[in-house]
Amino acid sequence: MKTDVKKKLLQAKPAIDKAIETYVPRTLDADAAASILGKARYDYDLAAAQKAIQDPIWDLLDRGGKRWRPALMLWAAESVAGPKKAATLVNFAAIVEVVHNGTLVADDLEDNSLTRRGKPCLHHIYGVDVSVNAGNSMYFLPLLSLAKNKIVPDAVLVQAYETYVQEMVNLSYGQAFDIWWHKGNAAHVTEAQYLQMCAYKTGTLARMAAKLGAILAQAQPDVIEAFGAFAESLGIAFQIQDDVLNLTSKPEAYGKDVGEDISEGKRSLLVIHALSKLSASEKKELLAILNAHTRDQQQINRAIALIQKSGAFDYAAKKASDLVESAWKKLSPHLKASEAKDNLEALAWYAIERKT
Repeated sequence: MKTDVKKKLLQAKPAIDKAIETYVPRTLDADAAASILGKARYDYDLAAAQKAIQDPIWDLLDRGGKRWRPALMLWAAESVAGPKKAATLVNFAAIVEVVHNGTLVADDLEDNSLTRRGKPCLHHIYGVDVSVNAGNSMYFLPLLSLAKNKIVPDAVLVQAYETYVQEMVNLSYGQAFDIWWHKGNAAHVTEAQYLQMCAYKTGTLARMAAKLGAILAQAQPDVIEAFGAFAESLGIAFQIQDDVLNLTSKPEAYGKDVGEDISEGKRSLLVIHALSKLSASEKKELLAILNAHTRDQQQINRAIALIQKSGAFDYAAKKASDLVESAWKKLSPHLKASEAKDNLEALAWYAIERKT
């Protein structure tokens, strides 16, 4: 029977959200503040912290999100060490989900986006200053799970910290590539460079999740690296599908602005492929629309039509499928048959078959 990964993700969500609330409490009362910040030397303005950090963070987290990255972490751990061991590691799942949402806050600010998950972006509700600070706090609050949970050897915790640091550095560079390109500095960008950008911008959080699961489950080094390579490919495929959905979804189902990538001038795989296949005049027209950063729907629709004409959507679908299939074939031999292994395989295909 084929694994229903959407059902599995829903089943995993309550435990993940409980872990998040442990380190990012909804309400910052005196006990929570002492746990997070330590005893105040003078006095905390708890109401200010509530309005400027807790409320914006939970505004975003409560809008949904698939929670597939923390589920990936837990299934990686379970596939290595079994369900009992994985259950003891659930609090660490807060790291990858909270950090992911922190990157969304930054991404929306950098792109001047209007909506996220069907509501106005945080900076349109709370202001840029509050959003920047709350988003930054999301990179560090969940690390308290590593500091406060001494359930694995210190050497394992050090490896987990090192993985977090390296992946966050990679993430910043992936975002830098993407930002610079959609400022109109992308005439030189190749498919290989795009894939590397995706490996860092989107693949790095998936890679962090899978590697942390394997590390905390104390897997062998070759297994940890196999998990990292698999999850990176999953993340790239997820980004490719996200690029497709951005141009093909219905607004009510997507939760963001359809065609937003055209307005931002993004050089997605779709655009790179289209620019390599269109006639000189069509290429010039597409570039002009991308570089204009327009929100005119007719212009956006014209760009989408040119991309469609080039065959880019079919090309992107095959690329994503090939990435996932190749990565799974390399990881699968390292894992014994189990429910967790089935979940991992189903998650990989879900990344490229999803419609939202």
